Amino acid sequence: MIKIRTGSKEDIPQVLELVRELAAYENALNQVENTVERMIEDGFGDQPVYGLFVAEKEEKIVGISIYYFRYSTWKGKRIYLEDIVVTEPLRGKGIGSLLFDATIKKGKETNCTGMMWQVLDWNEPAIKFYEQKGAQIETNWNNCHLHF
Repeated sequence: MIKIRTGSKEDIPQVLELVRELAAYENALNQVENTVERMIEDGFGDQPVYGLFVAEKEEKIVGISIYYFRYSTWKGKRIYLEDIVVTEPLRGKGIGSLLFDATIKKGKETNCTGMMWQVLDWNEPAIKFYEQKGAQIETNWNNCHLHF
């Protein structure tokens, strides 16, 4: 039985482990600089900058959806899906779909005009998942980063 719920600061150690699992899958584990303390402050401090859903099975977190709000001058308020992760042994069992749907519901409840996210061009399972959900995958925008 899978339970989807809003995440809490007590969940963050397990959440960060899933973030690391995703980074390892993407061959970028060495790029994870975040800490439990920073995630607690950023998500549960005086001015939270992200929201969190967790998928729980037998009191263990097996999946996460991390989101935040952004603003598009063309579309208005949007919910941005930063990461959706299901632990590798449980992928393909509908947990990602439950997390994805919970995030969409949150966007609708908060008057967003849509949801946005990124997917690596080589991640065929994720691309197929998103296409099955009706997503339009754009190929004509380049991501830009400035590291502080």
